[in-house]
Amino acid sequence: MQNVVVLGGGVGGSVVANHLAKKSRRGDCKITVVDEDGKHVYQPGFLYVTLGKQNPAKLMRDERTLLKRRVDMVTSRAERIDAGERTVHLAGGKKLDYDYLVIATGSTLHPEQVPGFEGAHHFYSLEGSIGLRNALMKFNGGDVVIAVGGVPYKCPPAPAESACLLDYYFTKRGIRDKVNLKFLSPLGRVFPLESLDPLVTEVFKQKNVETTIFFNIESIDPKSKKVESLEGETVSYDLLIAIPPHSGADVVIDSGLGDRGGWIPTDRHSLLAKGHGDIYVVGDATDIPISKAGATAHYEGLVVGDNIAARLKGQSPPDNYDGKVTCFCDAGFHKGIMMTFDYENPPVPPPLNRRHYLGKMMINRLYWMLIPKARV
Repeated sequence: MQNVVVLGGGVGGSVVANHLAKKSRRGDCKITVVDEDGKHVYQPGFLYVTLGKQNPAKLMRDERTLLKRRVDMVTSRAERIDAGERTVHLAGGKKLDYDYLVIATGSTLHPEQVPGFEGAHHFYSLEGSIGLRNALMKFNGGDVVIAVGGVPYKCPPAPAESACLLDYYFTKRGIRDKVNLKFLSPLGRVFPLESLDPLVTEVFKQKNVETTIFFNIESIDPKSKKVESLEGETVSYDLLIAIPPHSGADVVIDSGLGDRGGWIPTDRHSLLAKGHGDIYVVGDATDIPISKAGATAHYEGLVVGDNIAARLKGQSPPDNYDGKVTCFCDAGFHKGIMMTFDYENPPVPPPLNRRHYLGKMMINRLYWMLIPKARV
């Protein structure tokens, strides 16, 4: 029997483990998921925590409850991967040998890389979302600035989605006329996906969201409440929402498997780590230049599960990842957009409508039942 070890119990790791368990026989392999705290968090819900529309406790579940019975679960920190010896070293000295390794370790936030970041709020962790929610509840007017602390970062549409939802939030509170929403993009356009940028720019105009492009945060001065860019601009704020810089996971960096940012060089079709025929990579951990998002990890996980199952049977891997991503964005006022794209086909500007808003609400409601259990 061969050993398949999956590092990370987020959406990518859970989908790989459960899909492989369905596609393989018990005698083919032993599947082990390793996760540091054994908790699975539904991160798209963080935005709704900030608005007071989501109970934080309902965004977290025990990873064990999401895995099929035949999948083993180890709650421990993976400290180092020895690719030559095909071994994962865990905290406390335990080791796991593998025949196939799946790295789904996500990304790590680094607010400390921006001087003065303590003067900002963010919604990229549960704790950060709760802190932002509390700050918004006390906020009664002034400049709210949304900015990005570095690229790449998880869920690239999320900052723009936040701006739209804050427009809705302040309108519902009856103080929209007292709030100036400012959006600072590190790119040469407002929205990361180029084909959708004209649509989002028009939506921002309609919502009276001021925009500045080519604004990469260099530092924040919490005392004077100013944020400065690498490009030499300064913007004042009363409440700052900043996306922290991201990197790959420590275990990737400490094992020498990542690039300068800790992202693993990955073949974009096979999802094999370059130079390693027995290591697959899914989700944020890759260096593939597509969205670092749960939707990406979901589709990648299905491909990796299929391919490992085939190789266990001595067959050729049957599947290639084509870059497929499908996701919804909430634009406020019960309207949304759906984006579907792959490597060859950029997203087509979609209509802004209630149907796509309801699609996002449906995904939020059915996530636990469908996605990590690899039922779709």
